[in-house]
Amino acid sequence: MEEKITLCGDNCIYCPRYNAKSDDELEKVAELWYRIGFRDKIVSNNEIKCDGCSSHKKCTYNLVECTHNHNVEKCNMCSEFPCDKINDMLKRSKEYQKKCREVCSEEEYKTLEKAFFDKENNLKK
Repeated sequence: MEEKITLCGDNCIYCPRYNAKSDDELEKVAELWYRIGFRDKIVSNNEIKCDGCSSHKKCTYNLVECTHNHNVEKCNMCSEFPCDKINDMLKRSKEYQKKCREVCSEEEYKTLEKAFFDKENNLKK
């Protein structure tokens, strides 16, 4: 199985945001991100468009900065892993997972589950 795992354990290969290319797809993702609480409003296509995480992007969990500060490539290479940042991120992810079960269609949920809700396993890779 192909994977593109981020520092926070997301798998970009399944992410609707990463995979959205047309304006219509981007608009649907912006609406979905608002509905599940990833954004506090429906944002523009330019803002929702994603080419994947990199060391040049701001991380909402501050993991990019943290890996730089600890001089490691991935969180699981750090002597402090799992740290408070990771535990907080996993807790927030579980809250988003509950919200997704409530507001998403079955198809949407299954896609989001593959992309975002196997963080603990993905972080160990």
